[in-house]
Amino acid sequence: MDRMKEYIRKRVLEICAHILETKHTVRQAANVFGVSKSTVHKDNIK
Repeated sequence: MDRMKEYIRKRVLEICAHILETKHTVRQAANVFGVSKSTVHKDNIK
């Protein structure tokens, strides 16, 4: 379980950095990373 949490933590940090650097919307960032918009929202609020 900790391995999965680490994977999610890494993805959150990468997506957040991407959004800050590119000024992409959540939808655009989700598309770049191949995840859903809902996943980006869910990961970032937990």
